[in-house]
Amino acid sequence: MSSAEVMGRVRFAGSGAAIRRRPPARRWWADLAGSAALFSVVIVVALWLHNGGLRTFATPGGPATSLGRLTGLVASDLLLLQVLLMARIPWVERSYGQDALARRHRLVGFLSFWLMIVHVVLITVGYAQSGGGDLPGTGWDLVVRYPGMLLAAAGTTLLLLVVVLSIRAARRRQRYETWHLIHLYAYLGVGLALPHQLWTGADFVASPAARLYWWGLYAATLGAVLVFRVGLPAFRSAYHRLRVHAVVPEAPGVVSVYLSGHRLDRLPARAGQFLSWRFLDGPGWSRAHPYTLSSAPSGGLLRITVKDLGDGSSRVATLRPGTRVLVEGPYGALTADHVAGGRKALLMAAGVGITTMRALLDDLAGAGTEITLLYRIRRHEDAVFRTELDDAARRHGVRVVYLDGGRARPGSWLPARFAQVSDLAGLRWLVPDLDRHEVFLCGPPPWMAAVRATLRDAGVGAGHVHAEEFAW
Repeated sequence: MSSAEVMGRVRFAGSGAAIRRRPPARRWWADLAGSAALFSVVIVVALWLHNGGLRTFATPGGPATSLGRLTGLVASDLLLLQVLLMARIPWVERSYGQDALARRHRLVGFLSFWLMIVHVVLITVGYAQSGGGDLPGTGWDLVVRYPGMLLAAAGTTLLLLVVVLSIRAARRRQRYETWHLIHLYAYLGVGLALPHQLWTGADFVASPAARLYWWGLYAATLGAVLVFRVGLPAFRSAYHRLRVHAVVPEAPGVVSVYLSGHRLDRLPARAGQFLSWRFLDGPGWSRAHPYTLSSAPSGGLLRITVKDLGDGSSRVATLRPGTRVLVEGPYGALTADHVAGGRKALLMAAGVGITTMRALLDDLAGAGTEITLLYRIRRHEDAVFRTELDDAARRHGVRVVYLDGGRARPGSWLPARFAQVSDLAGLRWLVPDLDRHEVFLCGPPPWMAAVRATLRDAGVGAGHVHAEEFAW
């Protein structure tokens, strides 16, 4: 079955198909979420002060013990915030976008980890000073004699493993499936590291207000994970009953998967968003992979387009019609909502990044937006969706520019025919009225970094450049 035969059943958004739109998230959701996160740290410090955080400084070992309590409390608060950042809370996720949340998740994770290490050191020093013991002996007594400390030690070890393997140099040496499995141990580490506060923490034993705050935060975090990471995906998978409809080759090593299901018009997905997919085709089905929709949802079918990158994506080409699919999402904020006020759209894609831009074409063309697409490929025959892009050019006036060939120079995002000019001059020649465009990017991270640098040199503000990077 060819792509044209399958897509003959689908009316695209750019052709006027009726699609259920989910309204864009309001900006105040991002402001509220950010303010709540900062306020939680303020509450932790205030409770520490209220419970005598400074009064113990005059006692032997008091400064180290009190500061150790504070760093432990802040580390615990940040650990829970780290979980909430990736709890897939829809309003927060749609306000920030997954890549922004992932960056904050990583930053908060490293900060909470180092505060936890400082907490362990300071508490050990403080107890050694107050009890007259040595550091190794005091540390051992704390672990084996105090309730919950063995669990905390095990949790800290797991978190240390996750942190070490999350460093970029280590991640690059791992397959996606390996990293994803190891990363799940962070949840277990958090679960083991926190309970000792409930049993031995002075801020819990002596303060009803602190107990109320911490139990509330634990409950909210657990509830968010259960509802948005487990419950909502399970409900959508059961309700929509997605199955593979067809698998269609698009280019060497690239296939499109068309999916059918029940009432897909009620799936609140937008062009430019991605979902996490689990294909129930055998061993390995439990590991989800994020793939972007490569056309706007319509006509009772969804489409994703996948390149064989050797990280489990090679299995997609072997899927059989009728294979059941579990889904999480949709996620992402790279949608046509960024274009307003009569501005034009500049879509810039490299390689399989064209999948996101192809979907955005539907929504943008349907809204009558003037569109320029710059598509970077090594060879013209490697172009994915060439027939559909040419059709968009004919029917909707989309200006499609294929940037094929080797690189103009090391580090350049332009092809060799621009070797005599700078990347900035090449961009201004390709898009003379650049300042009137909202810019959308999708492609390999090094290519996107080079494009961003050129856009900065051209004076394009960061608020007019929209991208989501899914590199792990």
